[in-house]
Amino acid sequence: MAPHADQDDTADPKNTVHKADAEQAVEPKADAEQTVDPKVAAAIAAAEAAGPASGESVRVDSWIWAVRLIKTRSLGASACKGGHVRVNGQNVKPSHSLRVGDEVRLRHEGRERIVIVKRLIRKRVGAPVAVQCYVDNSPPPPPREAVAPIGIRDRGTGRPTKRDRRELERLRGIMGGGTGRPGGH
Repeated sequence: MAPHADQDDTADPKNTVHKADAEQAVEPKADAEQTVDPKVAAAIAAAEAAGPASGESVRVDSWIWAVRLIKTRSLGASACKGGHVRVNGQNVKPSHSLRVGDEVRLRHEGRERIVIVKRLIRKRVGAPVAVQCYVDNSPPPPPREAVAPIGIRDRGTGRPTKRDRRELERLRGIMGGGTGRPGGH
């Protein structure tokens, strides 16, 4: 049925609900993108202000230090020199210039970190801000062993007896693949 000329189609409760739903469907997307803690937003603004000016570049050793992938800049430089840092699949020197969108692979402390550069910064920033500067594509870290290591004694138990020492050697021999005896007998 068509509405009469004197009736307004916005007065229909069905139309009003649909319009309200349509407005709500658009608004949460904008809110979801802007849900950043005010302190983090201020820190991001400070990091951008401390970032390179347009046309300037950032060294790879400085950037991996600034985004907290490595503890010191000198460790970053030595990682680059040692071949532990690759940018877009190539080993790089510490002075290599990074660009937004580069893939950085870093082998550090027995783990490989794979990150994609989102923002270039020069100065070291806090962890919440640093996470905003890259996309982390690293594999999850290996699980830590829940079993206590063999051969470690409790503090204060004193020196092992001859019997304890022989049991430890036997266990270490099983774990190490040897016989546990000095002569291999």
